Amino acid sequence: MVRARPTLPVKGESEGVPVSSNHPCAAYVRVSSRSQDHATQRDSIERAAAARGDTLARWFVEKRSAATVDRDALLELRAAVRAGEVRRVYVFRLDRLIRSGMRDMLALLDEFTAARCELVTLADGFSLEGPARDIVVAVIAWAAQNERLAIGERISAARERVERRGGKWGRPLRTPELREKAVFLRVNEKKSIRRIAMALKVPRSTVARWLGASQKPTVAHTSRETEKPGLKKIHPGPSK
Repeated sequence: MVRARPTLPVKGESEGVPVSSNHPCAAYVRVSSRSQDHATQRDSIERAAAARGDTLARWFVEKRSAATVDRDALLELRAAVRAGEVRRVYVFRLDRLIRSGMRDMLALLDEFTAARCELVTLADGFSLEGPARDIVVAVIAWAAQNERLAIGERISAARERVERRGGKWGRPLRTPELREKAVFLRVNEKKSIRRIAMALKVPRSTVARWLGASQKPTVAHTSRETEKPGLKKIHPGPSK
């Protein structure tokens, strides 16, 4: 377990007094992909907080890349820390918070320290206490940034390999069978677009497009003037 212990005093507290477990605690959890979930991180954080006697009053959770610091949940967490609403933050690893480089990570830790907020990380295996903190954080940030770049390179290489073999990169095309099933569910079972999208696991916009294409009205070609039954239109003769 890695802890970055704040040392700066705040109003009403003496310098050097450790953060008490009575102070409000929070957790930050992040994953990059929509297909991933937060369960592993949440479970580890809950067990670590319980072992220290902490109650996690707030959770800041998001599914976003850490390539930027402009993320909604992270911005909310930082605002709460600056306001003194959170005095201890649990994260699974430092790269869950920041993965965009040493400068951003050091700035975030300095911000937490200035607000006298303790950062508890569970899986880094480094100590962030003492004068060597910046060196350790720099190494962690460098490793996280390089891993992010390596992931991008692997994705690019995989895309080139697939396209070189004549394949197509990206989400597979929707099959005609799915479209037919969507029309069937709409016409025969009177299901809504939302329920059809949930049943077929496709976007609602796709279902709406399929149904719109399958239900285009046919326009009957009729004469401009229709005659009523039993009546005959009398055209005036040529003027004399």
